[in-house]
Amino acid sequence: MTGSARSVRRVPALLALLAVLLAALGGALFSLRPARPAAGSPAVTFTQGMIRHHGQAVTMARLIRARPAHRTVRSLALDIELSQTEQVRQMRGWLTLWGQGPGPEMTDAHARTMGMATGAELASLRTLPPATAQAQFLRLMIRHHQGAVAMVDGLPERGLPPEVQRLARQVRASQQGEIVTMTGLLKRLGEGAPPVPAAPHHH
Repeated sequence: MTGSARSVRRVPALLALLAVLLAALGGALFSLRPARPAAGSPAVTFTQGMIRHHGQAVTMARLIRARPAHRTVRSLALDIELSQTEQVRQMRGWLTLWGQGPGPEMTDAHARTMGMATGAELASLRTLPPATAQAQFLRLMIRHHQGAVAMVDGLPERGLPPEVQRLARQVRASQQGEIVTMTGLLKRLGEGAPPVPAAPHHH
């Protein structure tokens, strides 16, 4: 048998060996992939809650932007609307990849622990005089941001997907910074609305 004939006969065996190796490698890589977060897990619960939390912040930002307001307040509201709308888009994508839905509806009591505004407080942004409404917006958004930071602080230190960890760090840093900005704005603009209590600590 010639050398070329032996080489031809070796090709199927080599291809079969290559197929086995690729299958084994693929199985090993698949086994190393982190499991998708399950329903009720901290990652899923946090993501579902933060989507609703961000959604209300976007609503408040749009409400105050529809009213006459100080340009700094309007600029801040636009930043909140754009940044949190993008984060909501990302989080909805994660839920889709994880095979999870939006989760159960949030109770009023749960919403309060997250610093969220009541229906009456949201309505006040439409009905209060402009100067009072912008101060009310700042107070409500400070409490709202405090609730978001408490949600992040309630996350476990380990076991979260990297993307959730990154978002949590972004939320804490950006919203703590905006709390400082909004507190300063309230002092500059003067008292225009009754005090809004701080958000309870989120567990």
